[in-house]
Amino acid sequence: MTTFPADVIAGVTGHMNGDHADDNLLIARAFGAPEASASRMVGVGPESGVWLVSEPSGERELTVPWPSGAIAERPEIRREVVALYRAACERLGIEPREEHEEPSAAGHRAHHGAHGRHGAEAPGGADLAQGEPEPVAGEKPFSVVIRESSWGDHSDSEGASFMEDIMRGRGSLQDYIDLVAQHFFMYEALEAAAERFAEDPAFAPFHRDALLRMPALEADLAHLIGADWRARIAAVPATAAYAERIREVTEEGWVAGVVAHHYTRYLGDLSGGQMIARRVAKQHGLDREGVAFYDFAELGSLTDFKNEYRLALDELGTRLDEVERQRVLDEVRRAYAFNTAVFVDLGRAKAAA
Repeated sequence: MTTFPADVIAGVTGHMNGDHADDNLLIARAFGAPEASASRMVGVGPESGVWLVSEPSGERELTVPWPSGAIAERPEIRREVVALYRAACERLGIEPREEHEEPSAAGHRAHHGAHGRHGAEAPGGADLAQGEPEPVAGEKPFSVVIRESSWGDHSDSEGASFMEDIMRGRGSLQDYIDLVAQHFFMYEALEAAAERFAEDPAFAPFHRDALLRMPALEADLAHLIGADWRARIAAVPATAAYAERIREVTEEGWVAGVVAHHYTRYLGDLSGGQMIARRVAKQHGLDREGVAFYDFAELGSLTDFKNEYRLALDELGTRLDEVERQRVLDEVRRAYAFNTAVFVDLGRAKAAA
């Protein structure tokens, strides 16, 4: 029987857990786990998808058959996941989101266009100061365009088995510590950028002080490694390149480019990151100490914040011309590529140890 390669499975589950955590929960509640409090996609097969669900009695895997029957091609996975989401909404009496309507020919062209254009030149951040153009009738919100255009990038992950092991409880405590260390270098650059643009009206809607992760990262590393943690961690090459790219975008003064990296990191941590925290804490006996990075309690409702964030992305999209919008999409895809490369490097370093 046909099976999907590990990189495709890791990519699809990474996308679902990063951008569609709420959908995962709906699917679980509709198809066999009505009392689920959390759900994370952990497997993709030709006959079904697999979710790890948290219930009052504990965690278990839930297998849900694809609505259309067996599949064999990667593009079919998205079709079946969307069909499951819509069926879940129908069962639970919930109105499905607009972006899960069947894609139009125009949307299909837009999706492939996002994968085919890179490095479009435009004055850094210049369009953010322009007046807001009238939206095109029927035009997709920018947050939806970003999500759909980066779908394939979640699947290009030959080394994502490193993260898959952590998410499925197979990784060691050292694996988790190595991941936390890489987060330190990423957020050192990202939060320096946030500080620089904190007073910029174009950036302000995206960032709150409650998002800042550096204090939590420092506390986690001190707990996991010891007081001398700073001297005992190092960035893998992909992390160093990732942080350097964030600094380049910051120095350029390209606010929308900083938003691209901000979106990719923080919304992933607010979504799939929450399941990672629960899994790691349970596996390694950690309380808040050691997983404080994933504690966003000061934000209040994470769902409300994410919805507000997506509305801010939609507003940003109305202020950018076509070239600049494409440039932002390319930067989001670049951020996903950096994250994938980090997992690859961590996997290589583990294998060589």
